[in-house]
Amino acid sequence: MEGKLHSMETFGTVDGPGVRFVVFFQGCPMRCKFCHNPDTWEIKNAPLSQSADEVIAKMTRNLPFYKSGGITATGGEPLMQIDFLTELFTLAKESGIHTALDTSGAGFDRSEETLKKFDKLLSVTDLVMLDIKHASEEEHISLTGRSGKSAKDFARYLSEKGIPLRIRHVLIPGITDKEDQLMALGKFLSSLGNPPKIEILPYHKLGLAKYENLGIPYALKDTPAASEADARAALSVIEKAMKDHK
Repeated sequence: MEGKLHSMETFGTVDGPGVRFVVFFQGCPMRCKFCHNPDTWEIKNAPLSQSADEVIAKMTRNLPFYKSGGITATGGEPLMQIDFLTELFTLAKESGIHTALDTSGAGFDRSEETLKKFDKLLSVTDLVMLDIKHASEEEHISLTGRSGKSAKDFARYLSEKGIPLRIRHVLIPGITDKEDQLMALGKFLSSLGNPPKIEILPYHKLGLAKYENLGIPYALKDTPAASEADARAALSVIEKAMKDHK
């Protein structure tokens, strides 16, 4: 089995604990207005096609370097290639490598066939970093082109299974930074059996050049970047809502 990949990074420091070997998967069903990797959207445009053995071999050449870290699958959306992802993480665990999945939860549902695949994947996954794009369903669809229900239900399922979970939320001025939606997100997170760690990621425009090169209109060109101070303030709102709704 070969995975359709965009690229690999050998020194990732923001994609999970420690130093990570980061695998960027090609293909994503979402069209987030703030996406900084639009070149990963179309799976047919994958620059790389590699087997799980080849990917792990690249990492294990320098395995001591990742002693405090591990491997992270991101994208794109890794769950679009769940069978390859499971094979990759299975090989990683056989080598004692910590595995982390960065995902939007796209494709998750509770059908028997889907849960069988997800349970197999989760058995070799040490950490899930789940992106919740917007607390409001209507605004989520406007922002990403897809429903946000699967992400929330995936969060519930991970909580039920006791899988370590980290929630990621991109703070976009005027879109995802409104106090009522931050409070709604906190209220939802408080409903999980094991409240997760939360990362607020300030919106930036570092991917703008990619849109220009690809000839894709950038919907948020007039939206200002968010600051670290904005992110800290938003996190405080979310955490207060979580505490208030315990």
